[in-house]
Amino acid sequence: MQLREFVDAVTADEPPLSRTADDIIAAGRRAERRRRAGFTSAGAAGLVAVAVAGAFALPTFGSSGDAAPGTTVAAGATAAPTAAKWAEAAPFTWTFQGFEAGPFHVQDPIVASTAYQIASVYQDGRISNDKSVSGDEAARAMADKRKGKTKPTLYAYLTVYRPGAFDPAGIRAGKQVTVAGHRAVQANLPSGLDPKNPLEPGNKLFAWEYTAGAWAAVTSISNDDDAPSFADFAVLVTGLKPSKPAPATVPFEVGYVPAGYEPLQVGSHAMPGLDGISSARDGNYGGATYTRPTLPASGLTAPFDSGEDAITDGFHIYVTPSRNSNQSAQAGKSKCYDGGFCNVWSVDGKVQVQVSAQTTGNKLPMSELQKVAASIKVADVAKESTWTPAVDALRP
Repeated sequence: MQLREFVDAVTADEPPLSRTADDIIAAGRRAERRRRAGFTSAGAAGLVAVAVAGAFALPTFGSSGDAAPGTTVAAGATAAPTAAKWAEAAPFTWTFQGFEAGPFHVQDPIVASTAYQIASVYQDGRISNDKSVSGDEAARAMADKRKGKTKPTLYAYLTVYRPGAFDPAGIRAGKQVTVAGHRAVQANLPSGLDPKNPLEPGNKLFAWEYTAGAWAAVTSISNDDDAPSFADFAVLVTGLKPSKPAPATVPFEVGYVPAGYEPLQVGSHAMPGLDGISSARDGNYGGATYTRPTLPASGLTAPFDSGEDAITDGFHIYVTPSRNSNQSAQAGKSKCYDGGFCNVWSVDGKVQVQVSAQTTGNKLPMSELQKVAASIKVADVAKESTWTPAVDALRP
């Protein structure tokens, strides 16, 4: 079954599944990005199916779906922000760690780019959708939904932008407020996170200026229009604190990069970009995205790959357990596929490196993908002390 057929089948049933149609579309887009990147190009559609159904299998934090109200969101508040010293840090650097804030559990960031870092956000009483499930688990969840058994779900992530990277004025229908003395903006997001679609009350963006000229933003998709609310998210404002800057590391080094391509984003213990967030608990090792030309690290209102085909001429590197791939492992061998990607497997067949150029406007021939794939040296994926800072690993 192809992705679009699966989504059509899911959304055609009444009552709907325990994810709203909007959730299905958003998850489907994430799965579609994975399909474009080659994870289903070899004909195994199972990974796409579990990616769409993934919201059903993740742990629920706490025992209640009700979010405790946070700091009141009030326009015109005059309290001074709490002083926090955020050190200047280069791209591909971690500057904060996971933290607890009211009912929210912000994880350590796992995606870093030239403009931001991203971390998953979980909430007490809500199921998150960042891990794949088996076909049987997905089928059981679908059956439960048809019986009217609904569960509160939330897909959310926190993006902490570098100074000057985020443009609050660019938020569609954004409402400017003040929270705990910080400038903030809140807005509903469109269905499927597609700018062409109408806004949905269950989709929210809440952003605030955490230090002069630098903003953080939580993006959420909930199957409850009213929860979490903008007021609930306000607890994140005082919860976010700086940590000692540390380089993002990856379990590989690249020995060849085609002319003109520059590193854009990485995943550490994850795939790069929002693919890494949507599969945060799948146990992937790392990855990187390169683009040509370099994308501007300013004027952003969302991560680089948040829109459909947002990254045009580029390629991706994924280092994952072979079990997470739809291609059967071929220990110690390499193989390229017509879909526009090449795989290289470790000697024992347990680790797969994939180099994919499945982006709109791609101009990389297969011979270049082969050269990139062959040049990648993989560290001990189980021993992070052998990993390399991304700023060094991504350039020959």
